[in-house]
Amino acid sequence: MDYNAREIEKKWQKIWKNNNTFKLNDKDVKKPYYVLEMFFYPSGDLHMGHVRNYTIGDVVARYKKLNGFDVLHPTGADAFGLPAENAAIKNGIPPDKWTKDNIASMYEQLARLGISYDWDRTVETCNEDYYKFTQWMFLQLYNHGLAYKKKSHVNWCPSCETVLANEQVVSGSCERCKHEVGKKDLEQWFFSITEYAQQLLDDLDELKDWPDKVKTMQANWIGRSEGAEVDFAIDGSDKKLTVYTTRPDTLFGVTYAVIAPEHPLVTELIKDTPQEDECLKFIDDVQFSSEISRTFADTEKLGVWSGRYLINPINNRKIPLYLANYVLMNYGTGVVMAVPAHDQRDFEFAKKYKLPIEIVIQPEGENVDSHTLTKSFEAEGVMCNSGKWNGLPSKQALEEIIDYIEENDIGRRSVNFKLRDWLISRQRYWGAPIPIIYCEKCGIVPVPESDLPVRLPLHVPLKKKGVSPLTDCEDFIHATCPKCGKIGKREVDTMDTFVCSSWYFLRFCDPHNEDLPFSKELADKYMPVDQYIGGVEHAILHLLYARFFTKALKDFGYVSCSEPFKNLLTQGMVLKDGAKMSKSLGNVVSPNDIISKFGSDTARLFVLFAAPPEKDLEWNDSAVEGLYRFINRVWRIAENYLNGEKNDYDTEHDKALNYSLNSTIKKVTNDIERFNFNTAISSIMELVNEIYSYKDKNHNVYNKNIMDNVLDKLTIMLVPFIPHVAHELRELLSLQGDVQWCRYDEKALELDTIEIVVQINGKMKGKLIVNSDAESEEIKNAVLQDEKFKDLISTSAIKNIIVVPKKIVNIVL
Repeated sequence: MDYNAREIEKKWQKIWKNNNTFKLNDKDVKKPYYVLEMFFYPSGDLHMGHVRNYTIGDVVARYKKLNGFDVLHPTGADAFGLPAENAAIKNGIPPDKWTKDNIASMYEQLARLGISYDWDRTVETCNEDYYKFTQWMFLQLYNHGLAYKKKSHVNWCPSCETVLANEQVVSGSCERCKHEVGKKDLEQWFFSITEYAQQLLDDLDELKDWPDKVKTMQANWIGRSEGAEVDFAIDGSDKKLTVYTTRPDTLFGVTYAVIAPEHPLVTELIKDTPQEDECLKFIDDVQFSSEISRTFADTEKLGVWSGRYLINPINNRKIPLYLANYVLMNYGTGVVMAVPAHDQRDFEFAKKYKLPIEIVIQPEGENVDSHTLTKSFEAEGVMCNSGKWNGLPSKQALEEIIDYIEENDIGRRSVNFKLRDWLISRQRYWGAPIPIIYCEKCGIVPVPESDLPVRLPLHVPLKKKGVSPLTDCEDFIHATCPKCGKIGKREVDTMDTFVCSSWYFLRFCDPHNEDLPFSKELADKYMPVDQYIGGVEHAILHLLYARFFTKALKDFGYVSCSEPFKNLLTQGMVLKDGAKMSKSLGNVVSPNDIISKFGSDTARLFVLFAAPPEKDLEWNDSAVEGLYRFINRVWRIAENYLNGEKNDYDTEHDKALNYSLNSTIKKVTNDIERFNFNTAISSIMELVNEIYSYKDKNHNVYNKNIMDNVLDKLTIMLVPFIPHVAHELRELLSLQGDVQWCRYDEKALELDTIEIVVQINGKMKGKLIVNSDAESEEIKNAVLQDEKFKDLISTSAIKNIIVVPKKIVNIVL
């Protein structure tokens, strides 16, 4: 009876499929638990990162099911997106076929892993029955004033030939292709996520079981700051420019102002000035720089005078207005008051262009001279050169100056956020069409819900030219206006794929609903997701968007929860040779190869045992082989027991084994609850060693009552980790009946004797067995009478004996 992983795994996967073992009937659910791993992009092959992600989720799902929960554990495919379109162009395969073939292949691979999915609930975002409701989501946001179209200076990836949301630009480059991102003026659709900025920030405090790192990343991205808006009059004009500042206490130190080159008023400001041509050239040069690179601390601060002046309202001083590369339109107002003595960027710019530097805050107890200043002083201090606020602490003056500008109607208190509205238009084909019609008579007209879905045509020539391929699709473009009945034109941009993934977790609650994306009843039954699992790289993009959608849907009355995910686990990456697995590095390990050679239970066990879930995992071929040998050791325990001699006589070793069993159950239970899967498996390994030791000490004779219980509990503890072999062993051992998670016996953890460590002068010299209830004096005497310790202390005087009950004795000589 050898362990044959391939045959065993095929057998149990077939049983689970035929019996619908993991299918959830909504009507029967009394104790729901929703566990979800981030669904996959259908690239065609699972990688070891997928195996780790989905295996972690499966441990949680199986463990909760064993504990009596009605577990909702679905999967699906995040199926729209640029890679499918690029693959279609490269290989001459329609994106629809490429995507769906890959989905089928990856579903098959997931099944081989033995993941306990409810396969009746799968969703694929590229299917009409899904993107119909992605379009429905767009309409809800539009109808509530949270979706709008405007001309904007947007991020443009010249390689992908599409716009990118701010969150999709990483260090100035496209997060997908890594090409440097530029800027382009386009009419685009946006979602008003900024309407929820404060709520998104405040509610981070409610997410007690999210990693602090993720919450910090979101808080920093939202970027709340408090300060004031101050109105600066344009000299020679009746117009004003408003600046936002977090440091109103430095208003008297403003020596110039800077405006973003992309600010909509720049063209008007520079018109007919002697500096107009120079400014226009500067604008052209800056537009090819990414926003991120413009804000880097070490980027050279460049600018050009606009030919115009502003009036500082705090002291009526005339200051020059510059165009500068370090000012962005999408933060604050796009205009910055420059205080070179107290802001390093302004200091560097002022030095370069020989602009005045005036100190208005001194370090307490010091008197700094602006002529000898080598860098800006940005800390709090004592006010100077600031009129009636001289001598005040700058923190106090800040509040008083805001009061002053409000009283004199030259500004107002203000809260600002770095977060910008979500740009969702994409100039690509393979995405959910935006349900909008443009009518010459009626303007922008939303498609009625009854006309959804707006179907994406499947046979469209794909040409890379920076506009949507749907532009050339005549059958798609022309549509009847729902208001007047005349022929209008459809929107040809498609939605950002993150729109699809911002609500998929809700669709799993009710995946076959043809009238609504989900019923409120079922959403309220299962939501929020009890345990969500995925990579930390999604901390800002997906997780922030999903939170925004959930809050909006709650406000619209469709759900009761305000957060989508109660608990979040962000698993680490799988590395090989110290680097993330990558085809270009040649260090990819195929899950299919590992499963074919060792079985999926071995692959599962490795990704769970090699490192804690939240840490990066280094691939190790010998460790994989070692875990395969461990499964074989477990298998041989069953073989030995089935073939060994059995009786019902108690021996001195029975109680020790029973203690090990119950101690292991307690440890494994606590570890799974805390996601310490590696230490849980380690404890099971120790129990396996104890079983072998018991066998040897009893000379291959087993107490049937003890061993039946031990093997019953051992195989149950193995179910979440290596389910195929665990269930096969239960069948071989005739362990029938409903499988429930095991409970430990507190009485079994009470031992008559215990082992304590003996130290001499703090160094371990051995161990000693004593009664578990022995007092300190009894323990001291036992140590002093023990022959092996007598010899070690016979030549020196005992200065002290320190006893830590049930743990250590330290003899000080």
